[in-house]
Amino acid sequence: MTLKIQKIGVVGAGTMGSGIAQAFAVSGYEVVLRDIAQGALDHARSVVESSLGRLVSKNKLEAAAAEAALGRIKTTLAVEDFHDADLVVEAVLEKFEVKKAIFSELDRVVRDDAVLASNTSSISLTKIAAATKIPSRVIGMHFFNPVPMMALVEIIRALQTSDEVAAAVTSLVSAIGKDARVARDSYGFVVNRVLIPMINEAINCVYENVATPEDVDAMMKLGAAHPMGPLSLGDLIGLDIVLDVMETLYAGFNDPKFRPSPLLKQMCDAGYLGRKTKRGFFDYSAK
Repeated sequence: MTLKIQKIGVVGAGTMGSGIAQAFAVSGYEVVLRDIAQGALDHARSVVESSLGRLVSKNKLEAAAAEAALGRIKTTLAVEDFHDADLVVEAVLEKFEVKKAIFSELDRVVRDDAVLASNTSSISLTKIAAATKIPSRVIGMHFFNPVPMMALVEIIRALQTSDEVAAAVTSLVSAIGKDARVARDSYGFVVNRVLIPMINEAINCVYENVATPEDVDAMMKLGAAHPMGPLSLGDLIGLDIVLDVMETLYAGFNDPKFRPSPLLKQMCDAGYLGRKTKRGFFDYSAK
């Protein structure tokens, strides 16, 4: 039997959750977006509305289609509103215990044939699946920021993921106009295993006074043809998230090459997390 996915649930109304909700809604899917704070849900709706407005202004989306997409997104504080979802995508903090608690909640309320996906960027899907009552329905759907614009979705099969679930999710990713690429369940998968240590090493260059943040970014743009410097990218991602991923890689592989930079830890301790706090390796207070 082929799984049919029509109604989508999204857990977490932050940057990734709101973007994932928008991507599905624009493609015609009914979406239930859940968070534990009403303020987060209100902010997410405002962010999605603004994002859709920009697409309309750039003639990438019809005004009527944008209005219809916004209308397909229902927000809720109640996990019980996922009772009839065909797929629920978790998009919360990169902390295993937080994700484990959410999947336990989902186990309680969703149908046994519903698919449970995690947007984790580095945590083992096999470990997440093992914490659920039906491990075969758990899979990774790693979207990238900004979700509406980025084409890739990394599909990560847990050791327990069924062929049916993997096929259904891969097909769904294609249906929303994105490119599904499969990665084996390994810490960081592919993109973050390569990308985040590069950002960490750029931070070490600043920490060791090899070059200024401005020059590190300029050299990587001019010498390696990167569209954005690694420090600017770290600021965009959020330096707390960069640290979370580095710590997951370091703990998972037990390899010193994944040791987080001392400066990265200090930046996070200071609350200098990048764009979202208006200060990271660069100053965003005027933006």
